[in-house]
Amino acid sequence: MSGFDKRQKGEEAKFAHDAELGFKASARRNKLFGLWVAEEFLGKTGDEAAAYAKEVVVADMEKPGVDDVVEFVLKSVEGTGADLSEHRIRHKLDEFMAIALEQLKTEG
Repeated sequence: MSGFDKRQKGEEAKFAHDAELGFKASARRNKLFGLWVAEEFLGKTGDEAAAYAKEVVVADMEKPGVDDVVEFVLKSVEGTGADLSEHRIRHKLDEFMAIALEQLKTEG
């Protein structure tokens, strides 16, 4: 195998690893975020909070990016009087992504 082939295989492996890490981090971010929303704004705890967090994870499968999560959560808290804007949701998603990546680093 030539040096070029080895480098290409290495880059392909890194790409696959990065894609998998990104998927895992997004799913973990959404779970953490969903738990936070459930507890802070919907008054859910335990199994109910976990079930809501799972719904947030599934909601992210609708379309690329976080717009689907933002829309899902805004609909979830509608009428509750929750002080949760689109801006705040996006900010918290960024915070939880950093936490998720850190958790994955320490696990792996």
